[in-house]
Amino acid sequence: MDLAYTPEQQAFHAEVRAWMEANVPKEPLVTLEREDGYHQHVEWERRLASGNWGMVTWPEAYGGRGLDLIQWLIFEEEYYRAGAPLRVNQNGIFLLGPTVMEFGTDEQKARFLTPMAKGEVIWAQAWSEPNAGSDMAAITSKAIRDGDHYVITGQKTWSSRASFADWGFGLFRTDPESKRHKGLSFILFDLNAPGVTRRPIRQLHGDPGFAELFFDEVRVPVENRIAGEGEGWNVAMATAGFERGLMLRSPARFQAAAERLVGLFRQHEAKAAPAAREQVMQAWMDAQAYAYNTYAVASKIMAGGHIGAEASLNKIFWSELDRAAHRTAMQLLGASAELRHLDGGALNAWLEGYIFSLSGPIYAGSNEIQRNIIAERLLGLPR
Repeated sequence: MDLAYTPEQQAFHAEVRAWMEANVPKEPLVTLEREDGYHQHVEWERRLASGNWGMVTWPEAYGGRGLDLIQWLIFEEEYYRAGAPLRVNQNGIFLLGPTVMEFGTDEQKARFLTPMAKGEVIWAQAWSEPNAGSDMAAITSKAIRDGDHYVITGQKTWSSRASFADWGFGLFRTDPESKRHKGLSFILFDLNAPGVTRRPIRQLHGDPGFAELFFDEVRVPVENRIAGEGEGWNVAMATAGFERGLMLRSPARFQAAAERLVGLFRQHEAKAAPAAREQVMQAWMDAQAYAYNTYAVASKIMAGGHIGAEASLNKIFWSELDRAAHRTAMQLLGASAELRHLDGGALNAWLEGYIFSLSGPIYAGSNEIQRNIIAERLLGLPR
């Protein structure tokens, strides 16, 4: 196996790096979980789109560059190396976008993908319900057919980006008599449509990164359904594969965090606990291992392969890596770890990252559920 970049890939590295150096904001944006920060991040998405960097792997016809997955990984490396803002539209470009690409009609691709790549429409994810978290087959929210519309009633919770986003996607029960995985449909909806009520959920730090959604006879055109009626479970499992597998959490995110952690350790080495050096080293090695594995998975897909249940291995690895790295950073910072701003007034990015990392083993399907999937589908163990 040749792990060296080709001359063309090296040139692409340089191209991305030059654009990022010229365009990444010099000062950190306000967190995207606050309304003012959300709008700052939307403007960043549009600046990315102005350079045609919105979603580089998509076809040019839908606002992309038509690049391969290795080039996407290179783009992500330079993106995080430059300290660029988090992607406020990650639910759209990394989850819904590939889903529409695989299951959508040509009309749906033209309608939804291009505005997504340009940052014109920001998407929320609306899977969970009060009694249906990781077990999406327990969903009860209904979408009843009425002519050329569905009428949606029900509730979603822990809907990421739903406090401020424009549109959302989720599963709804289009056959009210159905049970479990059957009778579900994958539907896209306007969050500003009549009958939709948002109730922001404030997290430990007070910012509303999630929201509850209430649907009171919301009318949604039938053409907003992805794939056939009752085929939502299969579509959603593909979306979950994108979420747990290759797209949602690129290795560059964790490699950049590991590099920052090494720098933090060097600043606090004199007062660090004896175990800190090993913890930092483990975080760096895990980030590199995840990167090498992701390159292998990307090569497999480019050769015609697919990601199956092994996406659950990915999800457990990156979520636990992220939590461990941030926990080590908090230990290195000591008493100042809980402050929003460190000495000198600099924003304590480790605190926000740590709080978010705590949710990693829960979202995208809890790690307990992922271990069940691994046991049953990869190891062949009995249920």
